[in-house]
Amino acid sequence: MNEKETPNKKPRRKTAANPQNAGTRQRAVKKKAAAEAQAAETVKAPAKRGRPARNKEVKKTPVKIIPLGGLNEIGKNMTVFECSNDMFILDCGLAFPDADMPGVDIVIPDFTYVERNADKVRGIVITHGHEDHIGGLAYLLKKVNVPVYATRLTIGLIEGKLKEQGLYGKVTLNVVEPKKTVKMGCMAVEFIKVNHSIPDSVGMAIHTPAGIIVHTGDFKVDYSPIDGKIIDLARFGELGSRGVLALMADSTNAERPGYTHSERTVGESFDRLFKKGEGKRIIIATFSSNIHRVQQIINCAVRYGRKVAVFGRSMINVINTAIELGYLDVPDGVIIDIELMNRYENERIVLITTGSQGEPMSALTRMAMNDHKKVNITPMDFIIISATPIPGNEKFVTRVVNELMKSGAEVVYEAMYEVHVSGHACQEELKLMQALTKPKFFIPVHGEYKHLKKHADLAVQMGIPKENVIIAEIGNVIETDGSTMKIVSQVPSGRVLVDGLGVGDVGSIVLRDRKHLAQDGLIIIVIGIERATNEIVAGPDIISRGFVYVRESEELMDEAKAILSNTLAGCSYAELKEWNTLKGKMRDALSDYIYQKTKRSPMILPIIMET
Repeated sequence: MNEKETPNKKPRRKTAANPQNAGTRQRAVKKKAAAEAQAAETVKAPAKRGRPARNKEVKKTPVKIIPLGGLNEIGKNMTVFECSNDMFILDCGLAFPDADMPGVDIVIPDFTYVERNADKVRGIVITHGHEDHIGGLAYLLKKVNVPVYATRLTIGLIEGKLKEQGLYGKVTLNVVEPKKTVKMGCMAVEFIKVNHSIPDSVGMAIHTPAGIIVHTGDFKVDYSPIDGKIIDLARFGELGSRGVLALMADSTNAERPGYTHSERTVGESFDRLFKKGEGKRIIIATFSSNIHRVQQIINCAVRYGRKVAVFGRSMINVINTAIELGYLDVPDGVIIDIELMNRYENERIVLITTGSQGEPMSALTRMAMNDHKKVNITPMDFIIISATPIPGNEKFVTRVVNELMKSGAEVVYEAMYEVHVSGHACQEELKLMQALTKPKFFIPVHGEYKHLKKHADLAVQMGIPKENVIIAEIGNVIETDGSTMKIVSQVPSGRVLVDGLGVGDVGSIVLRDRKHLAQDGLIIIVIGIERATNEIVAGPDIISRGFVYVRESEELMDEAKAILSNTLAGCSYAELKEWNTLKGKMRDALSDYIYQKTKRSPMILPIIMET
């Protein structure tokens, strides 16, 4: 045996002596060959570009999105985000009452679901300081006291709300700058700078286990804003490159094509109008929260040597807060006290006032109706209404304009000059936001159904599959695990009416009665019954309010009394003892007669007095 043969024989002997090792080695060789074959197949059929190949999509921790306001309506914006045992709330606003809510002051969301899960709530984040985003906050904080996170000006405005409700110092308020992130349990909320009609507005990037959800808040794209702070489009683009699971975007102007004009165009219009109003007192009505607009009015006043007086409680509060926090640049001596206004000639005065929506109790409306203590409208007034009527307020604004003109004043409003621009994005800006974020799913928010539907159509045009667009309603529970998104259930939702100090004590029955009283008036029937003998000793007497003028309808009232007397005479002893039955019989008898004679159905209220 030579030296070359010896090494070859040793391995064969080891293999023969240990057949188990041989089997293991053969299996390893087969496994390697199979892996190489699979790799070769992968090379031959590569995965589609941009989509990593995977056999099975991994399910992620589900996240719930629960809108409690702001859908199919204008105002009371509020959304709950929930993941595992953690919840946070985005915005908590109010809405103003409709014409079918007589006596109601404001409308806020139904907080029932939040109250039931109060132990899960980690905080409240606010996009900006408008009433439809912060107006309901004090009412919520009375029930669920959790930290609030917002930008500096928004926190300043919230403080004013909490002082009014006696909550100042009892709630933790946190100032958050754009580009900063707040932890909310297993979720995190990133603040992103956007443009709107109030400074310090932000959108939100919500980082969740299921993916990134972008909520724009109210926004527009303004490349030349008054404060020089442009919307952070770059950050929205970065998030889109990383992968956005869902986009929730402002739909208010989804019906309007093109772009929203810059706020600076209003300043140019003001400059022209100040020249036109030379020699007259200038009165400008605008939204109290539009600080950029107020800044431009002040700039024009300084340029033309005028003093500025401020009217309206909300306007005074917002301007004082903005000056204190440095959001308004006002030279010394420009703003004067209302009491000192009469010391200056009319042509040296600019009045900034509330009432751009024709609100009945606003300063401008009281001026128009000659009901203001400090200001009487004359032909020497030049009035600018720097706002667009909110849907439903057109009649109120028209009435105010008519009354101002009857007093001889010259009135300029949005339809005549560019004295107002919207704070909301139009179609091309909405498309830009979708192009930047490239979301997998899309949920239009903030608007009536027609706005949401139009925005949804834009998303489909931008390439989002129709089945990935969700038009939700308040109370819907939208659940996503990163791969699917769908409405899975419903939580308590709706509107809570605030009337004076009463919150929620005005419901549908009370509203029905108020509308009934407003439409047809009231008739009160009064009778006196001797309890011992069960005899009628007084009445029936009839009192009418808002139905007919009694002195001009004596025959009708006399016949009504006769019918009631006959009804009472026909009642049995048992019926006279059952007062509810007796009241029903009187109500039915009088109601039939009144409708037969007048075709009206006033509210009838029987009162039985025991003697």
